[in-house]
Amino acid sequence: MLAKFASFLLLGFVRLLTGAQARWYGSPPKAEQRIYFANHQSHADLILLWASLPLELRSRTRPIAAKDYWTSSPLRRWITTEIFNAVYVNRQRTDDQDPLEPLIQALENGDSIILFPEGTRGHTGEPQPFKSGLYNLAQRFPEVVLVPAWINNVQRVMPKGEVVPVPILCSVTFGAPVALQPDEERHAFLERARAAVLALRDV
Repeated sequence: MLAKFASFLLLGFVRLLTGAQARWYGSPPKAEQRIYFANHQSHADLILLWASLPLELRSRTRPIAAKDYWTSSPLRRWITTEIFNAVYVNRQRTDDQDPLEPLIQALENGDSIILFPEGTRGHTGEPQPFKSGLYNLAQRFPEVVLVPAWINNVQRVMPKGEVVPVPILCSVTFGAPVALQPDEERHAFLERARAAVLALRDV
């Protein structure tokens, strides 16, 4: 009950602060298993994308959260666990666990996920080269729909090094699904997926 109430308050706060406008181009909101993949410029990215989804999709969509950052305080851990039902990942590969394993488990359970293929935040206005995780997941789960998204302005809401958010109108633009083609090479697919995200910037 507490988590549900906190979710309602957080959703209201995010929408008041950012507008959280969702724009759907080529992939209307649909209750199917998806991987939403987007540009990454702020820790607030996962919150804004989550808040922009309709309730039916939010309830079955789990954002990917960097474990070192989002579990660094009891409050962050509680928010990402109880409200977002986030999938925690270690940003550094270790000998005993593949960083993709938590994502694989979530997809095997039928969840949709929110993924940032750059792996870390960028600051150039354009997505950095995508890492191989999206390609590996597309290979393993060909039935899951891959939906690109462009998150606009959120880096201005919470600039790097700041702790107090600034009200700025933001939006999330969702594009047409991208599918891994038969025998498509990893680099070619990742470049095509990155281009699909970047193309939404000016829609």
